[in-house]
Formats: sequence, C-alpha cells, structure tokens
Amino acid sequence: MVIDYTKLTQLIKQWGLELGFQQVGICDVDLSAEEPKLQSWLDKQYHGEMDWMASHGMMRARPAELHPGTLRVISVRMNYFPQQSDSANTLSDPDKGYISRYALGRDYHKVMRARLKQLGEKIKEYCHGLNYRPFVDSAPILERTLAEKAGLGWRGKHSLIMNETGSWFFLGELLVNIPLPVDEAVNEKCGKCQACLQICPTQAIVAPYLVDARRCISYLTIEYSGVIPEEFRAAIGNRIYGCDDCQLICPWNREPTYTQEADFTPRHQLSSSKLLELYQWNEQQFMSFTEGTPIRRIGYQNWLRNITIALGNAPYSQEIVQALESHKQISELLDIHINWSLAQQAKSQLEIIPVNTQKARLIRQITSRY
Repeated sequence: MVIDYTKLTQLIKQWGLELGFQQVGICDVDLSAEEPKLQSWLDKQYHGEMDWMASHGMMRARPAELHPGTLRVISVRMNYFPQQSDSANTLSDPDKGYISRYALGRDYHKVMRARLKQLGEKIKEYCHGLNYRPFVDSAPILERTLAEKAGLGWRGKHSLIMNETGSWFFLGELLVNIPLPVDEAVNEKCGKCQACLQICPTQAIVAPYLVDARRCISYLTIEYSGVIPEEFRAAIGNRIYGCDDCQLICPWNREPTYTQEADFTPRHQLSSSKLLELYQWNEQQFMSFTEGTPIRRIGYQNWLRNITIALGNAPYSQEIVQALESHKQISELLDIHINWSLAQQAKSQLEIIPVNTQKARLIRQITSRY
C-alpha cells in the first residue's frame, strides 16, 4: 500500500492535539550547523559538571546515530504553567520557598513520554513499517534546535524555545523512520528586548542565546551536588529549586497560557510553602511529599542545602537561627552552608545587607504582572 505522507502528517498533528499536546511540528535530522556551536559551548566548560552533555560527543546533534534509521523528528510541546500558581507573591516573599513552576506537579518526563508512545502506536497502526522512539529530556539530543526547526517557536535570548503564547511549555520528540513532509521554522520576535539578560540574578546569560550553566540557579540548585560558590548564594534568594526569572520577566509571558493538564497541578502547597515548614521535613517526608515530581531526584541533602541558603537570605529571625543550628552535623556539606547562613542572619539582624535596587525593580515588574 502506498502511504500518503501528507495526509498522515495531518493525522499526526490531529492525534497530537487529541493526546494533549498544544502543538506538533516535523523536521529533518540535519543539525550539522549546530555542531560548531555545541563544541564551542562545551569547550568553554559552560556545561559545568553535567558530564553527560559532553560524553556522547556530537551524537547530540545527530539523531540518526541515536536511533538508526531516523529520517524525521516529530517535535511536540505541552503547556505546564499552573493556574493555581502564585509565582510573583512567592518570589517576593523571602520567608517562602520558590520552586520552578515546571516542577510543582507530576514529573513531566512520565506524562509526556506516555503520550508520545501513544502517538507512535497510532502512527504505527496507519503505517505498519514504522520504527519509532520517544524522548523527553532523556537522551543526548538537541531538543530545542529540533523544536525550532519544526516550527514550534524561536530561540529566545535566554536560550529557551518560545512563541507568541510564551515559553511555559515542555518539549518532547518522537524519532521516526518515515519521510514525512517537514514544517518551516518561524522568525524570531525578541527584537531588541534584553529583559531576560538584565533580570538573571547571577548573570548566567553571558550573551544573547548563550548560558553559562555554572552560574545558573537552575543548575546550581538542581544539577549541582557540591558546595554552591559563595558568590552566588545571596543572588539565589529564596529560590530552592530552579529559577524562572528570565521567563517571568519576558513580555511574551505577560499573559501566560495556563495548562489544562491535571497532572501539572501543584502538590502539597509547594507553590507557596514557608521555608521553615519545608526545612522541618525529615528524609521520609521529603521522599513522600515529592514522590512522582521532578524535585525528588535532587535528594534530601541538596534539598536541605538549598533551603539553608534561602533561610540565610531571609530577614533575621530567631526561629530561623534555631532551625539552622538544629540542622548542624548532618553533613559537612550542609554545615558549610549553615555557617554562611548564620553569618547572613547576623548581618541581617544588624541591617547591613545591601539591596540590589535594579534587581528589586525588576522583581516588582514581575510582581505586578502575575
């Protein structure tokens, strides 16, 4: 039977929407133009201790090496910004812990991978010779470049993919061995805007479209398991898991498109919890309350480390000092951060911690928007 790939493409996009994706695009597998950029980024050590970014060489830019026989990549996106989120109020309240909006509900890897597999099976019913493989941030592949080629959006200056609906969405890929018609990339619409570069608390966006992960709060609080450099601790503020500042300030996110996915509803009041309440969780509670969420993978010690820094950045409180003291001698790593936070609390008591007025102004912009 001769397969009408144009018709099949239309069906794939329809099935994708029915499965809960907000957009489906298709591109070829030629990412050769990205290889020099990737190598340059790695050579600068911008990947930090994320060794897996370099361990597969240029396979990341060669989908057909990752899954032999691949001719096309079906790229999808799924919105995740929850309606119940209280982003601005949490970020501006130093006694609360800010958690990146993507991590408040069920682990997106599981949600999206299951849907991509369903999409693959639907295509296979129509096209029996199909060989497919789904990925959701789970393999060495340049998912943002693929999404860009597939027309899902453009690369923002913060390096994330965005479109006219904003940037609050996950990406996923289905590698297939059939010659589907490809979509066209869209034009960038960031213009002269520099808001994301200006808001970044640690200046991790070292140039438009270029992020030094070693400075990024998301990397430091999620991917990195060591002693967080002292130069970044005050800038971390109350961000205990990830950072959304570059997205919160973006004009295209002024009116966020909320998710309709029930799995992404915030759990256990994680969108606005008090730091001291979170700090009192024992390891069993941490494992229980974060079960099924992306947060769990950082482990209990890093969870305490991140909250310890946030408590050091909070206004002086004897209750905070007592809580910090009570967590001493759990580990050498934690003690290093506790000692710093106790020193910060002492400075705060004397009201000598300087305020970064530019960052405060930008945070107020976020607060007025969300």
